[in-house]
Amino acid sequence: MAETNQRTAYGKTLVELCHQNKDIVVLDADLCASTMGKLVEVEPGLEDRHIEMGIAEANMLSTAGGLARVGKIPFASSFAVFSAGRAYDQIRQSISIGKLNVKICGSSAGCSDFGDGATHQSIDDIAYMRVIPNMSVFVPADANEAVAVVKYMAANPGPMYIRLNRNAYDNVIPEGAEFVPGEPVVMKEGTDVTVFACGIMLTKALEAAKALEGKISVRVVNVPSIKPLNRESVIRLASDVKGVVTAEEHSVIGGLGGAIAEALRLEKVPVEFVGVEDQFGSSAHSYDDILNYLGLTTDHIVKAVEEIYSL
Repeated sequence: MAETNQRTAYGKTLVELCHQNKDIVVLDADLCASTMGKLVEVEPGLEDRHIEMGIAEANMLSTAGGLARVGKIPFASSFAVFSAGRAYDQIRQSISIGKLNVKICGSSAGCSDFGDGATHQSIDDIAYMRVIPNMSVFVPADANEAVAVVKYMAANPGPMYIRLNRNAYDNVIPEGAEFVPGEPVVMKEGTDVTVFACGIMLTKALEAAKALEGKISVRVVNVPSIKPLNRESVIRLASDVKGVVTAEEHSVIGGLGGAIAEALRLEKVPVEFVGVEDQFGSSAHSYDDILNYLGLTTDHIVKAVEEIYSL
């Protein structure tokens, strides 16, 4: 299944998993045509495995918790700003405290819903999902990795949150590559600066490393698992270079940058963040426009690497 859009990869993988496991059910909050839960709804033989909950994310997540209590494996999907933010209380109180087997999909994450502006752009969801005890938080780099993460989520117990981009872009993760929760993955070796990146920013980190070839040797590391995160692996990948840069389509407060800085808290390693500063997004004519406006570009990663290297 070679897809370049994470949403489509998510929907098609759910169809495949529903055929394999009768306990998987898919819930949507009036956005199934966007989250691709619609693919389950219209799949012959799976019509009763998709539940449309209406514009009511809190109710959707409470229902998902109830389904998990009776042995089902619910995947509850909405835009990230709603599935994580609007239902925070239900996720914390009804799902995570009891370690219920609920899978939450935050679709159109980050600023990938560029046209609808700040109200629909989730620049804070990693932070408030990551802080909840018992919750795993995954940010696949591309569609191929989204498939691997969704399959892992279906096969393993516990509350989990996956963050998906709205737009199609080229895959950088090989199709069929194994997903190991907690483990950062080296995509390119380097000796001067390590860049830890997640989501679409991994693509831009690889571009930045290429642009700096011959000047600065950049190690690029994919971090699809924000939580759990193997601290020893992070330290190992940061200890033999001059410094570290993190790159994410999320606020610099509480996301990947925070997770890496926490892992390195006892190490003498300088860390610079590339992410959304303390601000909301904005409506834009294109995805590239909003990424440029917020400083989420290849050039911004290049600049951050150069600053760390010059220390």
